[in-house]
Amino acid sequence: MLKISEQVTIPSNEIEIKAVRSTGAGGQNVNKVASAIHLRFDIPASSLPDFYKAKLLKLNDSRISQDGIIVIKSQQFRSQLQNREDALNRLKKLIKSVTVVKKRRIKTKPSKNAKKRRLENKAKRSLLKASRKRVKYD
Repeated sequence: MLKISEQVTIPSNEIEIKAVRSTGAGGQNVNKVASAIHLRFDIPASSLPDFYKAKLLKLNDSRISQDGIIVIKSQQFRSQLQNREDALNRLKKLIKSVTVVKKRRIKTKPSKNAKKRRLENKAKRSLLKASRKRVKYD
């Protein structure tokens, strides 16, 4: 059972976890042991509340397929148990991310003094750069 919040949990039978061989460096261990984890979670078929489902399906995330299946591959650690925990934590983090409400941005304008200071600094900089130019003798 994966606990997302106080009210929301995901039963273990809805999360498909499969151990596979890791890729990359690791010596003999990588060739013998299936330590990487492939986690699959079907959003539409899950027992998540509709709010979560809708938000997750709207996400533009490469881990979510067109069919609404979340696929997470974890092979960061050498141990299968650590990779399993990592994959579950990443799933939990992804699901929790849809509940965060973003603050609305309040449009602001620079003050008159700020505009004036900016233009004065530009003029000073312009004079400084102009004074570096080669002097022409007529």
